[in-house]
Amino acid sequence: MGAPPQLTEPISYQLLCLLRDLGPQSRVELADRLTLPRSRLASELDALVDASLIRGAGPAESRGGRRSTLVELNPEIRYAAIDLGATSIDVEITDGRLEPLAAHSEEADISAGPTIMLRRVNEILQKMRVGGAYDRLSAIGVGLPGPVSVRDGMPVFPPIMPGWDRFPLRSTLGIEHGCPVAVDNDVNIMSIGERHSGIAHTIDNFLFVKIGTGIGCGIHLGGQVHRGADGCAGDIGHIQVDGKGPVCYCGNVGCLEVFFSGTALAREAMVAARSGSSAALARRLAAQGTLTAKDVGDAAAEGDVTCINLVRAGGRHLGEVLAGMVSFINPSMIVIGGGLAGLGHLLLAEIRGVVYKRSLPLATGNLLVVLSELGPRAGVTGAAVLASDVAHRQSF
Repeated sequence: MGAPPQLTEPISYQLLCLLRDLGPQSRVELADRLTLPRSRLASELDALVDASLIRGAGPAESRGGRRSTLVELNPEIRYAAIDLGATSIDVEITDGRLEPLAAHSEEADISAGPTIMLRRVNEILQKMRVGGAYDRLSAIGVGLPGPVSVRDGMPVFPPIMPGWDRFPLRSTLGIEHGCPVAVDNDVNIMSIGERHSGIAHTIDNFLFVKIGTGIGCGIHLGGQVHRGADGCAGDIGHIQVDGKGPVCYCGNVGCLEVFFSGTALAREAMVAARSGSSAALARRLAAQGTLTAKDVGDAAAEGDVTCINLVRAGGRHLGEVLAGMVSFINPSMIVIGGGLAGLGHLLLAEIRGVVYKRSLPLATGNLLVVLSELGPRAGVTGAAVLASDVAHRQSF
């Protein structure tokens, strides 16, 4: 479960990650895994005990001779994992092993701005604290649906987040809750979650594609997130797929998101319903007054030809972009997540077909294209990993 800690990290960080991902370990096991002399290990563990980060957990099973002692993370460690989407808030409180102790999800509008959104986040956390999920937080991890400066802990020119540009999110939450805070974009935290405890947990080189209100891609190379020089690697939603296409909200022409995203699919659904080309969508529009991408997926599952074609067209556009990335990066796996992953195997089959056809055989011979195993929990899982990492690094 999870990626092994990087050997270039401090020993204390490596120990905390091993106990997080593997559970209670004997001193002998820890020394073997890190190839440490017993005296050095004892010194590192004593420092972690003094810092109230770990504790003894009784004797380990005998391996012959004197029995070693088990150590485990302090069971009082608590992390807050916050996934802010374009239209949702997801919050979890976890223990040190990232097991969820309390969870809350609700609809929200990220364009309401940071003051309103953070007020609601703090209300949710306060309710969880009063409910006994935590006394104090050891760290907070946050995902945002836009470009993020990880170094500065703030969004930078996020297209769908008016009022958020350079808002000091990390320092604001850190002061409010008295703990370290880590901030990243939503697709990166989803990819981190999938790498830690999802279908990509043994894969070092993979792409995680989030298809929701927009489209983004988390890139993992050598077991680590590749963020690029300024933190905006993977913004595939604004790769041009048609030089004569419609204008995107980013100001450019023919971006992938114009042709396929939650917003684009809802727009096409309205056109199909009003034109009479889809009776299924027309019925839903009459009953609901509006349409979403989910309506397209539901009607496609019922056999509506127009909706099937809409999903296939979107899959083809996305597959063309991913084919280029496969030829360039040569990943072992592509994981499809986000709200539109619910379109299921119809979408997946179209993406696979285009990627396998357009990419070189050497790059696709062992390539897996799969749906996210964690589904809607990928974001909060990754945010919890982010929180634990920043807590481990700031322990000393």
